[in-house]
Amino acid sequence: MRQFDFTPYRRSTIGFDRLFDMLEASARQASSENYPPFNLERLAEDRYRITLAVAGFKPEEIDITAQQNMLLVTGKKAAETDAQRSAFLHLGIANRSFERRFELADFVRVESANLADGLLVIELVREVPEAMKPRKIAVSTGAAPAVEHRPADDHQEAQAA
Repeated sequence: MRQFDFTPYRRSTIGFDRLFDMLEASARQASSENYPPFNLERLAEDRYRITLAVAGFKPEEIDITAQQNMLLVTGKKAAETDAQRSAFLHLGIANRSFERRFELADFVRVESANLADGLLVIELVREVPEAMKPRKIAVSTGAAPAVEHRPADDHQEAQAA
């Protein structure tokens, strides 16, 4: 992928810094490494699944950390002894340590993680708080509501006189 310069857009937009940082970081990450391979699925409007191919890793060798808008999946293989390494005639299954980062949208949380048959499946769900959801506002007809007289206004008028 070609490097794209977002500088002109950064100068003419306000509040999109995080978006440009994410685009630049993903471009750097995409060119660096593709291990382990993974799938991203959208199961429903608010449900997602990440599936990573982590053949050869045990559950205790995998660490999943969710923080603010970042999901970090790391795998650390124990160092092999010379005797274990020399037993292989061909080593085609990658058993190296890895680190995968996924940017999460606001209000996306990890629901579960399961390792089976060499696949790590991470279920994600987006839960928008009720206060953030759009709501309908009823439009009334007729006369405008009268402004209520507050007792605090009486106190201020007495001090002014």
